Amino acid sequence: MNIAVVIAGGSGSRMGQDIPKQFINVFDKPVLIYTLEGFQKHPQIDAIEVVCIEGWHDVLWAYVRQFGIDKLKWVVSGGETGQESIRNGIYNLEGKASEEDIIIIHDGIRPLVDETVLTDVIVKCRQYGNAVTSLPYNEQIFVADDEKSTVKYIPRETLRRVSTPQAYKFGLLDSKYHEAYEKGIGIYGSSYTNTMMVELGIRLYFAAGSDKNIKLTTKDDLEMFKAYLRSDKDNWLK
Repeated sequence: MNIAVVIAGGSGSRMGQDIPKQFINVFDKPVLIYTLEGFQKHPQIDAIEVVCIEGWHDVLWAYVRQFGIDKLKWVVSGGETGQESIRNGIYNLEGKASEEDIIIIHDGIRPLVDETVLTDVIVKCRQYGNAVTSLPYNEQIFVADDEKSTVKYIPRETLRRVSTPQAYKFGLLDSKYHEAYEKGIGIYGSSYTNTMMVELGIRLYFAAGSDKNIKLTTKDDLEMFKAYLRSDKDNWLK
């Protein structure tokens, strides 16, 4: 079984709106529903779990019924951090998912998940045990020597941009979250599942990525999302 765990537990303060950004309406549809539709329509996704901000569960279920997201099986409350939210979602699947089931973790505010990217993440995870969406880094990266100068750069050929979706076999994922929280490793600051895994000694495997897979953090990101919807809907919008 392939289960999507969509993380929508944040308040979205950087967007500067009165409601969480995952529930902002774009062309009469919440951002989160665009995200869920990508998983709903993918033939290899069997079930969806949403980790949702407290107090918005009933709103989510209402939208899910309105837009026909019938693969949604579980809604779980988020935590104080993104990492806690993911942990809550994984722990909720104990007793529901088997060791070999593939769990696809995705940010609820990345509404342009591409079908081919999602397929490749699943294929690579089945092959290697995990897979992370990635893209080459096309800019030059310099290391600051002080506040105004540098004498060192990082060859961009050695870099990859990693985001979601990312996939893991459930047995590995569940055991590593228990280990991370027992040992206090990889769970602080901006840590995510991928960074936690590396800190715990797990080798990650790259899967395909897409430049359209933007994360809606600011109002400018929201305008970019709207532009994608207007300009490219015939090509990708299901």
